[in-house]
Amino acid sequence: MSQWPDRRIVDLLGIELPILQAPMAGATGSAMAIAVSNAGGLGALPCAMLSAEQIRQELEAFSQASRGPINVNFFCHSPPQADAEKAERWKQALKPYYDEVGADFTAPTPVSSRAPFDEAACALVEQFKPAVVSFHFGLPEPRLLARVKASGAKVLSSATTVAEALWLEQHGCDAIIAMGFEAGGHRGMFLSDDLNSQVGTLALVPQIADAVRLPVIAAGGIGDARGIAAAFTLGASAVQLGTAYLFCPEAKISPAHRRALHTAQESDTALTNLFTGRPARGISTRIMRELGPISALAPAFPLAGGALAPIRAISEPQGNSDFSNLWSGQALRLGVELPAEQLTRKLADEALALIGR
Repeated sequence: MSQWPDRRIVDLLGIELPILQAPMAGATGSAMAIAVSNAGGLGALPCAMLSAEQIRQELEAFSQASRGPINVNFFCHSPPQADAEKAERWKQALKPYYDEVGADFTAPTPVSSRAPFDEAACALVEQFKPAVVSFHFGLPEPRLLARVKASGAKVLSSATTVAEALWLEQHGCDAIIAMGFEAGGHRGMFLSDDLNSQVGTLALVPQIADAVRLPVIAAGGIGDARGIAAAFTLGASAVQLGTAYLFCPEAKISPAHRRALHTAQESDTALTNLFTGRPARGISTRIMRELGPISALAPAFPLAGGALAPIRAISEPQGNSDFSNLWSGQALRLGVELPAEQLTRKLADEALALIGR
């Protein structure tokens, strides 16, 4: 389509529509990526919670069902040092919930893991040669990043401040995702852990667009065509949507999560570190209200989730989301139930109509 006012992203990534599906670990897989890419957007495969064999299977499934490009997404955090004392304090804070649901408090605490980008993941990139590789929490070490770029992939990463955008530009990104404060899931912040540094999408996108030479992808609080049209006005070349795609049948979320998306208000989300140890936006649940959404007791990312796992293993099959992470951005009330391919085309058509007025 030639009517888009800024074609830098569609040309760079080889897509028809400047709409990117956000990679949402645990909530989406190859089925969602296939649908979005077949519509002309850019589907994404989140790999942080997948083994190398699972990544391979998902990429093979995608290649068999779509000729479009795919964005393969990885985390690139540094695994934390174990802190037994902090882990014990955190588990003790959760003991009333263990007792309530009947979980075995004396059993060894499961390990909660989000795998950072490593040699094995890089080898898969080199084998499958996805069109796009994106990162969360900065970029991997230069040696691995050089191998990714040598594979032919375009590299994206999220910036939550202008300083982060400038850093990404200086360190090899091909385009920058400007992630506003409204976005669901984990904050992409990596130069600071100060939540006061976080900026809303409306203010962040034009400031990043003015500061860098690279094309900018707007993310956060964009849930319909109006948000897409506004993003282009602010200087973005494309948008990335996450919460909007959670309403699609391809989303791999629990029935409780799906119910919450339909019933929560825009004011019902909050940033929390309880589930992983790193700030992420989700629909408020009982444990967030009772412990406070941000707790100094929570172990460093991604270890906080381990002590919660036995509680969730009992509560979630019962349809109880009191102790679950229900990731969502602030634009959840704009969500509509449509298959992902149909939603992508609908958003594009309606946004073009608004832009053309």
